[in-house]
Amino acid sequence: MQMEKGLDTGPVLLSQRLAIGPQDTAAHLHDRLAALGAQVLADGLGLLRAGMRPVAQPQPADGATYARKLEKSEALLDWAQPAEALARKVRAFDPWPIAEGDIAGERVRIHGAIALPQGAPVAPGTVLAAGRDGIDVACGEGVLRVRVLQRAGGKAITAADYVNARRDLRPA
Repeated sequence: MQMEKGLDTGPVLLSQRLAIGPQDTAAHLHDRLAALGAQVLADGLGLLRAGMRPVAQPQPADGATYARKLEKSEALLDWAQPAEALARKVRAFDPWPIAEGDIAGERVRIHGAIALPQGAPVAPGTVLAAGRDGIDVACGEGVLRVRVLQRAGGKAITAADYVNARRDLRPA
């Protein structure tokens, strides 16, 4: 884009769209956008070398928002929210600040999770099942299956490894 007084407000010279997949995390998206940005820059330089100048397109004023700095407190999962929203939050906060939630009384960082459509007639935050496939936690709507998590002071591990360390979560 061309430079203007405002932050990121100048006319756009070249752009590309990138679809966000249902399993993309902020880290994956960052890497994909960086590669795409480099490609668009190379395309623009190629046009200039060929004597063609891209036509500047003004950015629409509608829909533009300022993205404020993330706060670590935003990454705390509220089990009363829908599982789909929590799964998106887990992906959005990877690699920083990493989503956190309480599982059976222990605060853990959650690196990977998916939403399941089934409901559960229990209080949000209740562990419904724990095993090789993950730890299923009841939400306001649906169930969040935690697949990768991290205990305080530890490294990220699979839910299966976490369940092996927590005898109280093992199926009877």
